[in-house]
Parts: sequence; structure tokens; C-alpha cells
Amino acid sequence: MATFQIYLASASPRRCELLRQIGITFCQLPIVIDETPLTGESPPAYVSRLARAKARAGVRSLNRRQLHPVLGADTVVVVEGAMLGKPRDRAEGLAMLARLSGREHQVLSAVALATLKRDAVKVQESQVRFRALSPVECAAYWETGEPCDKAGGYAIQGQAAAFITELHGSYSGVMGLPLFETAELLREFGLHLF
Repeated sequence: MATFQIYLASASPRRCELLRQIGITFCQLPIVIDETPLTGESPPAYVSRLARAKARAGVRSLNRRQLHPVLGADTVVVVEGAMLGKPRDRAEGLAMLARLSGREHQVLSAVALATLKRDAVKVQESQVRFRALSPVECAAYWETGEPCDKAGGYAIQGQAAAFITELHGSYSGVMGLPLFETAELLREFGLHLF
């Protein structure tokens, strides 16, 4: 008999931490998909498609042995209409931080649940404002290693919290898994937190 409620189609330690925070037990099922944006795809459509694709890929990987829903999630940072994913290297990471410096950006986080019979997705949008950053600060932050695998090249739950002057929206969404929307989806699939 399974001792968990859902499968998590992610290797993200942050998503694991957030699920534990709300008392959800899970079995990790790391899934790798092509994350290339489609031509003309809007940021909400992009994160929705990827979250759903991860959840569906998780379902397929279970070969009809699925007992629980599969959760997939994706997050993207958007500044001046441009989507910023995970930086490929130091130069791109520093360019992202410079672009975010002194301005507001959006963080879109999508969460999807899928079973053999159905799937659903929800998107959460947050507004985040950075103070002005110097090139020295950006370089020092990059050297911490923290921004390497984060959308937009920063982690709100880490040292980059010192850069953020305003947040309107979901802290957990900016971290990578919007907990309110996650709880709503779980409820729709018959899993209640309380």
C-alpha cells in the first residue's frame, strides 16, 4: 500500500520543501522534457504547457500503474515581455540580473495535476521589484552558486531576498510552486489538506 498522496514530476528540492510545508506526502518522479518555447507562445501559455507536459509525462512513465495524481510545475520570469528561464552560464546569469536591476518583473508559476483520465492546470502571477544592483553585487551573487538553476537567475528564498523591495502575489509561486493553487488542484482531485 502506498504511503504517499501524489507523484512529483520534478527533482527540485524547493518544490519538495513546499509540498512538505503543506503536509503533502509524495514520491519523486523526475521528468525531463524539452522546454523550448513555441514560436509566438505567451508566458502564461508556456508555463501552462510545460507544467501539463511534465505531469502527463509522469503519468506515461508509470505505465498504467498509476495510483495517484502526478504533479508537474514550471516557473518563468518575465521582464519587459521577455521570458527568462534558467541561465545557461555566468554571462547569461549576469545579464539577467542586470536586466532585473531597479525594475519590476513578473513571475509566472504553473502547477498541473494529471491522472490517466484527466488533467488540470492553474497559473499564478506575481509582481516582484528589485532595487538597483551594481555589477559587483551581481557578480558576487552569481559566485554563491545560488542563481545557477533558478528561473530568472535568482532565488527569493535565498540571498536574493536582499534585492527585493516589493512582492505582490505568492512567495511560494516565486519559489517555484504556488501553494494556494496547488491546494486548489489537489482538492479538485479529491485530496484535502485538512
